[in-house]
Amino acid sequence: MLGAMNTNPGTRGLTAIAIVATIIAGVLVATQHRINGELGQRLDDGFTAALISFGSGWLILMAILAVSPKGREGFRRLSTEVRARRVAPWLLLGGLGGALLVLSQGLVAGVVGVAIFGVATVTGQTISGMVADATGFAGGRRTPVTVQRAIGAALTLIAVVVAVVPRLETDVPLAAIILPLIAGIGIGLQQAVNGRVRTESGSALAATTLNFTVGTAALVVVTVVHLAISGLPETPPSNPWLYLGGAVGAIFIAVQVVTVTRIGVLVLGLCLVAGQLAGALVYDLVLPIGVPTTATTAIAVALTLAGVTIASLPQRASRPRPE
Repeated sequence: MLGAMNTNPGTRGLTAIAIVATIIAGVLVATQHRINGELGQRLDDGFTAALISFGSGWLILMAILAVSPKGREGFRRLSTEVRARRVAPWLLLGGLGGALLVLSQGLVAGVVGVAIFGVATVTGQTISGMVADATGFAGGRRTPVTVQRAIGAALTLIAVVVAVVPRLETDVPLAAIILPLIAGIGIGLQQAVNGRVRTESGSALAATTLNFTVGTAALVVVTVVHLAISGLPETPPSNPWLYLGGAVGAIFIAVQVVTVTRIGVLVLGLCLVAGQLAGALVYDLVLPIGVPTTATTAIAVALTLAGVTIASLPQRASRPRPE
């Protein structure tokens, strides 16, 4: 597929670089899971950990926006579209999905481990993405549910069962699995909404900054309420790398924005999933948090990757029957 699109060696080389960079971006997704999971554990407060991560990413993007005329023009264009009612206001709320993901990282990634967390989020994302495609959610192009896509989604669900059943015999609460699954569903819907916002604004930076702005605002509200009820968190840890979750998020989003034009949405999604799940397994083996990684976790990762691959592969056009 890629070979047909890129015929000269120079173009193939750039495509290969883009693929490697996107896989690394997927590893960075797992890295953010790992960082925010431990930060939530150290603070004993997933809400504050999520706000620190998302808020620091928002500050980075605001600094970039300050020196980007194209990004600011994107915001002005989007504002005009909303006032003219060509863009519904609810389409601006995609950042709530990202906020829920980061909050779930701080609350449960340190309990279930990075690999199982990744399996659950990717499964939710696959299911909601398939539904969003089938319904034309947020004005997107309708893509019907095919047998191939249904098989892929079923494999990801089986992967969650494989990952979860052994944990039910331990003290891991079922809610710790359900929350990242719901967060993954939110991310799938967020991608559809953000794609529409990016199109209307003409600026990936404007769409991304809006995403972080909405998510940060939501996390400020829920964290203030949480702290008013539960009190202040533990003393912040001194390890500086635990505060890099927001920066890591800004980096992997930037990589996606750059490489999607070279490799397309299909290959982008597969590379991100491959990097995320491979990175998650490595983190659970080398720098574990939560429950230990077992053979069933590795099987669940393989099933998830297979399911996403099957669901994402393009359909072959049917041949006309001979007369």
